[in-house]
Amino acid sequence: MRVEIEDVRALRFDDGTPVTAASGVAPLGDGWLVVQDDSTWAAWRRPGSVTAVRVLPSVEGLDRFTPAEGTKALKPDLEVACPAEVDGDPAVLLLGSGSSPHRMRGAAVRLVAGEPVVTAADLTPLYERVAGRLGLPPGDLNLEGGSRHGDHVRWFHRGIPAAGIATASVDVPLAWVLAAVLDRGDAGSVPVHRPRSYEFGTVDGVGLAVTDAVALPDGRVVLSLAAEDTPNAVDDGPVVATALALADGDSVLAVAPIPEPGGRVHKVEGLALRRVAGGEVHLLAVVDDDDPDVASAEMDLRLLLP
Repeated sequence: MRVEIEDVRALRFDDGTPVTAASGVAPLGDGWLVVQDDSTWAAWRRPGSVTAVRVLPSVEGLDRFTPAEGTKALKPDLEVACPAEVDGDPAVLLLGSGSSPHRMRGAAVRLVAGEPVVTAADLTPLYERVAGRLGLPPGDLNLEGGSRHGDHVRWFHRGIPAAGIATASVDVPLAWVLAAVLDRGDAGSVPVHRPRSYEFGTVDGVGLAVTDAVALPDGRVVLSLAAEDTPNAVDDGPVVATALALADGDSVLAVAPIPEPGGRVHKVEGLALRRVAGGEVHLLAVVDDDDPDVASAEMDLRLLLP
């Protein structure tokens, strides 16, 4: 398996403001919804335009959160952007990482008459169920990726390789999660099925762990991975390498490094499927540089399957 970078672009809103900490991406209408994990706003990237969409209410009057300002602990940390439908309208399901009480919220962004309409909710009981199913204390939970498989979402816990906690996943029914977000169901009643664990190896002694995932038409999953030297689910650390993996169920079929043009490591945190053509998978990826002053990159990737 081999990964090629076909193009790299900086993401900026129409007013020139950088899109920062891009952590998820999913199709919405004629464009893509890009989640910022350090903000209550997402970026709707359409042909010739990038506009802001509020996806969560302000937190203590704030909409952007940075370590320098001492507000990182308040950030919603939205990490999953998964394609969905609500009442027949195209939508995107957004989910927080669950690594702190502020990060256990979800939102549904749907298009109604061509305009985004957002509903958000606290999903703490669901996160507690996921942590219990994976055998994790809540402070170790870090749900960073999600891939849609028909009527369910495979939700990926990043893991903490340095602490011996492996990447894992559970399956949750999409309709149940959306019902909880839309206040049509109980978050504590969402079924949590099929826990799986994964091993991806190490780079320079640092374990690779999942940052996002996207399903292929045949049910296999492409995962983005980062070897980030961090001891817990909250603190950022140096990223020594990134890669893509191909998995079938809990079997890791292949792992390939993402190229580093100019010696720069691109920490891919969001993946979306453009198309599959023969043995090639074309992906849209977004990058989180863990720097609030740097515009996130958007990359076109080509994955050559084994």
